[in-house]
Amino acid sequence: MHVGRPPGPGAARGGPLRHPKTALPVITLVLGGTRSGKSAVAEALAARLPPPVTYVATLAADPEDDDLAGRIEAHRARRPPGWATVELSAGVSLVEALGSAPGTVVVDSLGPWVAADDNFTVDVEELCRALHQRVGDAVLVSDEVGMGVHPSSELGRRFRDRLGEVNQAVAAVADQVLLVVAGRTLTLDVLADP
Repeated sequence: MHVGRPPGPGAARGGPLRHPKTALPVITLVLGGTRSGKSAVAEALAARLPPPVTYVATLAADPEDDDLAGRIEAHRARRPPGWATVELSAGVSLVEALGSAPGTVVVDSLGPWVAADDNFTVDVEELCRALHQRVGDAVLVSDEVGMGVHPSSELGRRFRDRLGEVNQAVAAVADQVLLVVAGRTLTLDVLADP
């Protein structure tokens, strides 16, 4: 049971907190660019964690966008049949989903969660509190947007900056942060305090 663990990055606790049965971290942030393989890595990790598994989908389907529909269907087809799915577009908040999902939860991904708020003012502190209060494991997926092209619009820059802030806040409470590039996974360590 993970209740009562101290806040802060895994390094401040003398290394990542480990699940007693699986030896895997209990809060994992999986970062990567578009089509990097980050979702597949997160799903493979979650499949090795204690069941039940709840997949929290943050991207709302758009009936006018065939490409998006194809991507969503590919994600659905890849998930094991026993996993429950919660769609935030159905009116459930991310914090509610984290609080109510038993066992392991996969959040895919933080980018659409941030983008769904008109001003990108999502409450990342509330998200981090919800992660700390979970009894089960959590695997969160997010886009690493800071290594791409500089957005040409002011709105694009605001989104990139806010998602970068959200990623840093979640990484600070995560037991493990992974970066996926071209289907390969790197573990990111805390080298020093900034």
